[in-house]
Amino acid sequence: MDPAERRTFVRQHRTAIFGYGRKDHGPSMTIVYYVMDGDDILVSTMAGRGKAKAVKRNATVSLCVLDEQWPPTYLLVYCRARVETDHKAVVDLMLRIAGVMAGSEMPESARPLVEEAARIENRVVLRLTPYATFESPPRHVHSTADLNEKLLHGYGEMVPWNAA
Repeated sequence: MDPAERRTFVRQHRTAIFGYGRKDHGPSMTIVYYVMDGDDILVSTMAGRGKAKAVKRNATVSLCVLDEQWPPTYLLVYCRARVETDHKAVVDLMLRIAGVMAGSEMPESARPLVEEAARIENRVVLRLTPYATFESPPRHVHSTADLNEKLLHGYGEMVPWNAA
């Protein structure tokens, strides 16, 4: 994928597996909805959740952007993350993500309910700035005919986010 294809893939999807290092135990992963802001990827979470705490400890996270169609295709995106607490930005993001989940933009009349939920849940924005991707060409078997000399797995490669 070239830079435009990487951005298009991320923009055209809405779910990802958010990966981060835990203080104890192994790495953690959780499924999230997200939206893009320019090149940045935005995720909503509560300040007390593991994602926000982990970002404060170590800003390096990964996001496995999922194609929701079968067979599964994905793009692994490595990011530097930061926590943002501006209440208006938090509410704006929650409205955008609700729209992504619902498949249509949320009306402005929903803002008061979302503002209250953001306050009660102590919501924050996780702003992820991509710096690299890992690409591994998918190999799928749809029928017996696909089992041939071309169905070979190779090694993926780390590619800078902006690399051609």
